[in-house]
Amino acid sequence: MTQQLQNVTIDKQANIYFEGKVTSRTVWLPDGNKLTLGIMLPGEYEFGTDSLEVMDILSGELKVQLPGEAVWREISGRGTFTVPAHSSFKLEVSRITDYCCSYGS
Repeated sequence: MTQQLQNVTIDKQANIYFEGKVTSRTVWLPDGNKLTLGIMLPGEYEFGTDSLEVMDILSGELKVQLPGEAVWREISGRGTFTVPAHSSFKLEVSRITDYCCSYGS
C-alpha cells in the first residue's frame, strides 16, 4: 500500500467504537471503493464484518485471532491480515496502533 492517497473524498464524521478507544475516518477512492484510516488504543476488542477486510497495521503492537483459528497472531510494527466476509475477529491491542482497513466483496 502506498503512503499517500490521491484524489480521494474523506467523510469528516468519525467512526467511533468502544467508547472512543477505536476511531477511524472513511476514505472514498476515485473508483468508488472505500477504506478506513484509524487508531486503536490499548484494549481488547471484537469486530464483526459483512465484507472482506484487509487490515494493514502501520504501527503499533497487537494480537489478532482470526475466524476459525485457535492461535493468536502477533504483530509488532507493521503487518497485514485478512478477515473473511461475514465473520468476526478479536484483537488484543497492547500499544497504540495506527491502521488502514480496505474492504472487498
